[in-house]
Amino acid sequence: MPKSFQTMAAALIASVTLAAPVSARTKAIPAAIAAADRPAADTARDADRKPAALLAFAGIKPGDKVADIIPGGGYFTRIFAKVVGAKGHVYAVVPAALAARAPKAADGVKAIAAEPGYKNVSVSIVPIPTMAPPGSLDVAWTSQNYHDLYNNAPAASAELAAGVFKALKPGGTFIVIDHAAAPGTDDAAAKPLHRIDPAKVKAQVIAAGFVLDGESPVLRNAADMHDKPVFDPALRGHTDQFTLKFRKPKA
Repeated sequence: MPKSFQTMAAALIASVTLAAPVSARTKAIPAAIAAADRPAADTARDADRKPAALLAFAGIKPGDKVADIIPGGGYFTRIFAKVVGAKGHVYAVVPAALAARAPKAADGVKAIAAEPGYKNVSVSIVPIPTMAPPGSLDVAWTSQNYHDLYNNAPAASAELAAGVFKALKPGGTFIVIDHAAAPGTDDAAAKPLHRIDPAKVKAQVIAAGFVLDGESPVLRNAADMHDKPVFDPALRGHTDQFTLKFRKPKA
């Protein structure tokens, strides 16, 4: 075999080998979204929540250990569980303080964990700093929650960032999705709107030790003027939302 052909063949084999995990990751996300056991109420929200683009941005893949922090009814919990598969795990994390105030806060994800197809989901009702064993998570995710923690007590969202940093593996990813406030909006004005200036999230999470690793525009909405509460009927489900990806340094 000519040397040049050997070189080309070796390069082709290498490229195929490298492409295999990417292919598995690419297939896992649409398969999870298309799963027949997803409730109709969840699938009806897909056009607004754009789970395929968000999970691809986060890099969630088969075998990952993921924390879904303050998961609500478990919209993302179900999708994560299908993507990470039997070799992965999803921690549906309900902060103990939230469960004390709202005893039914974990009911939705408890029901998911009890379903036959979701044995890789566990519900953790714990203080935020103990959400998962230290250094065990590949991805931590919180959607439309950071503003509530910050606006009620900035120390609570700082504790979340610190707890996530501790729980993630070196190189692990923290995804924060939330309703955007106008740049420079103070805390008093942002609280009744249920919004937060993304600059405040960046500053607090970076102070916990993370580096900003990317931003996705997929949930942005330029038509939202940031002056109405997120529950306003004209905006609900269509607010301007930012998606931030932070990474825990490897060293």
